[in-house]
Amino acid sequence: MRAKQYTAWIAGAALAALAACDVPAPPPAERPTARPPGGAPTPAPGPSYDSSALASYYERIERNLLSRGLLRTDGGGPDTPYTDTDLLRNFERIVFFDEYAPGGGYRPSSGRAGGLRKWQGPVHMGIEFGASVPRDQQVQDRNTITAYANRLSQAARHPISASTRNPNFHVLVMSEDDRAEGLARIRQMVPDIDPATLGIFRSMPRSIHCLVVAFSGKGDPHTYTQAIAWIRAEHPPLMRESCVHEELAQGLGLADDSPAARPSIFNDDDEFAWLTTQDEELLRLLYSPDLRPGMTPDQARPIIRRLLDERAGGPV
Repeated sequence: MRAKQYTAWIAGAALAALAACDVPAPPPAERPTARPPGGAPTPAPGPSYDSSALASYYERIERNLLSRGLLRTDGGGPDTPYTDTDLLRNFERIVFFDEYAPGGGYRPSSGRAGGLRKWQGPVHMGIEFGASVPRDQQVQDRNTITAYANRLSQAARHPISASTRNPNFHVLVMSEDDRAEGLARIRQMVPDIDPATLGIFRSMPRSIHCLVVAFSGKGDPHTYTQAIAWIRAEHPPLMRESCVHEELAQGLGLADDSPAARPSIFNDDDEFAWLTTQDEELLRLLYSPDLRPGMTPDQARPIIRRLLDERAGGPV
C-alpha cells in the first residue's frame, strides 16, 4: 500500500506515523435527509458524496493492481528468492530509517539512521469501528485482524493478540463520515497529542491508504507503549486487508519501506498485499531478545549476522 514512515516527539513520547502524501481531500459533506411522509422514522443516511467517491476510487485502484498481477497473497515463491545478505540489508533499511522528519508532518526526513524501536511488553490490539461501517464488514474485518494478530505473534515470537481488555494498539476502521468520531477517540486515547500529529489523522489525502502512529514511553523514545492505526473503511476487501497487514506490522517497528525489499509488503510497488515470508523473518529478527531498543545499525549488525548464521548454519 502507499504508506511510509513519519516520526515526531510529543510530551516526551516518540511516535511514528505511516502515510503517503497528496493533495488533501476536502472535508466530508453531510447529506441532508428528508422526513418521510406519515411521520415514519427517518432512515439512516447513506454514505456522503466524499465517502462514496473514495470507495469508487479505491475500487478502481484495486482492479488496476490486480490486472497487473499485483496485490499478491502468496507470500512469495520461486520467482522471489532472497538471501541472508538481502535480509540484513532490508532489515537495516526498514528498521532504522524514517520517511518523515520528527515533528515535521509530511516533511521528508533527513535520511539519517535512528535507533531500533519495538515493543517490550505484550501488544493488545483493540478493534473499533466507525458508526458508518456496515455490520457485515465489521465481522469480516474483526476476524481478519484477530487472525493476523495471532500470525504476527507467531512470527515475532512476542505476545500479540486482539483483545478488548486494556488495549494498547488501537485499530480504528473508519470512513470519511466517521472522521469526527475517530478524532474524538484519538484525543481520548492520547490527551496530550500535539496538533501536528492530530492533523495527520484529520487531513488524510486519498493517496494515504492507511495510517499508523506508534508512541513510546516517557524517557524511553525507542520502546513503544501505545499505537493507533487508521484503516479506511472505503477500501474494497483485499486492499483493506493489505492495509491491516502493512500498518499493524509497521506499528511493531518495521517502520520504513525499501524498493529493494522483495518479497515484502514494505515496498511501494504494491506487488504483495499480505505479509510475506521475508517480512516474517524481519519480524523474528526484530523481536530477538538480543536486539535491544535504541541500538544503532553498527551495534545491531554483528548480532543480526550471528542470528542469521545460527539459523542457516553458516556465514552470511
